[in-house]
Amino acid sequence: MSTSRLVAEGERVGGPARSRNLAMNLTFPVKSSKIGENVKVCLLGKGKIMELVKKLGRFGFRAACLAWFFWVAGLAPVPAQADPGLEVSAGGPGSLWIIPIRGDIEPSMAAFVRREVRKALAEKAAFIVFEIDTFGGRVDSALQITSFITSIKQAQTVAWVRNSGESMGVSWSAGALIALSCSRIYMARGTSIGAAAPVTVGADGAADAAGEKTVAAVRSQMAALAERNGHPLGIALAMVDLDVELWEVRVNGEVKALTLAEVERLEQEYSGGEEPSLMVERVSVISPQGKLLSLTAGEANRFGLARGFADDRDSLVAVLGVGEGIIESAPSAADGLLSFLTSAPVQAVLIILGIVMLFLEIQTPGFGIPGVTAIIVFITVFGSGALLGRVESLEIILFLLGIGLLSVEIFILPGFGIAGISGLVLIGISLVFSMQDFVIPRFDWEWDLLGRNAVVVSVGLLAAITGIAVIALLGPRIKIFDRLTLKARITGTAGGPLRSEDVPSGEEAEGLEDYRSLAGKTGIAATTLRPSGKVEIEGRLYMAEGDGVFIEQGSPVEVIRIQGNRIVVRDIAS
Repeated sequence: MSTSRLVAEGERVGGPARSRNLAMNLTFPVKSSKIGENVKVCLLGKGKIMELVKKLGRFGFRAACLAWFFWVAGLAPVPAQADPGLEVSAGGPGSLWIIPIRGDIEPSMAAFVRREVRKALAEKAAFIVFEIDTFGGRVDSALQITSFITSIKQAQTVAWVRNSGESMGVSWSAGALIALSCSRIYMARGTSIGAAAPVTVGADGAADAAGEKTVAAVRSQMAALAERNGHPLGIALAMVDLDVELWEVRVNGEVKALTLAEVERLEQEYSGGEEPSLMVERVSVISPQGKLLSLTAGEANRFGLARGFADDRDSLVAVLGVGEGIIESAPSAADGLLSFLTSAPVQAVLIILGIVMLFLEIQTPGFGIPGVTAIIVFITVFGSGALLGRVESLEIILFLLGIGLLSVEIFILPGFGIAGISGLVLIGISLVFSMQDFVIPRFDWEWDLLGRNAVVVSVGLLAAITGIAVIALLGPRIKIFDRLTLKARITGTAGGPLRSEDVPSGEEAEGLEDYRSLAGKTGIAATTLRPSGKVEIEGRLYMAEGDGVFIEQGSPVEVIRIQGNRIVVRDIAS
């Protein structure tokens, strides 16, 4: 079994030694896209340039007048100017929401982001800022966050890579994808972004490079987000593809980060003739072929990926131009509990506990503690999945059908055959589906996630079956089950002959019924004995077991041996 992951190998740019290895295994979302991989370079004509200069001139003149007014009046120093590309609201209540995305990207993180964004939109927030500080995370979770952010239309989405004493100051792998899904990116000095390449991590933890199909899917997704939000396409491609060579070039004096293919195309199309229409000058290699791109805050700002610096919250508020109504979200204890309950080890333990408790409830009379425990466990499994948006009616129906087939196998059909096996398979499928938000895999990462979930469920089911076998064989000797079930039921299900020293006597025998008078008597099998079950003798039901064989319901039986509180019968008809 293998899992799609990312190995982050970041490169710092600007010096002779441009690469550094950061050996980390990170799960990462991979999704195909029909967006082409051809990078388009938008060049401004002379008319556009003059129009832009005039706009900037008017803005600069107004800012200078305001600065002069405050200086003369002595009211305050000139504050940081807001990004002129942003439409600033009046700054009312809830005008800016900061939603943290810290640590591993997990399903609970996706649920937290969805919930907080809906709150922000309900309060009519003008800006939704995603404070990103992560090395990466799960495939499906990061993809859900990215898709949800790109669907926001009522507010400006901003990615903020923060640097503080409590943060790592990184937005790598899945964090880079989430940042590119926002309309604007701001970074604190000393932070970095990028370094995302899909790899396959096997069961032994060894990482191998992912196939071209997976790399192409990640590359297309990053390019689509960059195209949508106006981020440099070459930077997005170089962050995920080792085959991309990224260059720093000057196009008519303007610094750009372009792929080698873009540079060669521009040189061929615009640099020919005596008076070239476009001056293209190669400066240096930002990211050589065979290395992944990782940019510092200064480099991201220089090459146009980041819109500016925001070292703290006040700087961010100033550059966005928001005066009041700033709200910072934070994961609650419930979010932490949900993350714990949906982790793979906890899910496996819950599956084991639920199946074992279900077996005990079926084997004991009435409805007691095992049944209540099984209900609580499976509500926890499916409920936590429902909170993450992964459980719908299909999973519930499959699970109930599986329970029904198991019940039919235990109470109606003899032995353990097609009905029982089908019931276990349906239960397993429902549990697998509750851990993912798709049914049929379409991409490589979905196949990997399906394999991981299948392993978790299979381990849980096998461990549960082993636990059931141990309880069936050693139940009479495990004192804890005396409080859960009838003693006659527990002792009647033990297999194999009892030794004389195992027969209770003295204080241990107090409260146990004396069955020695039943020796030699005949009756009828009230249920199927496999080999344990119920027999009717002289109008009364007893727990008994066959002498090493199965006895069909309704068959005449004879008591051949009494050992303590254990009744052994044989099939008279056979």
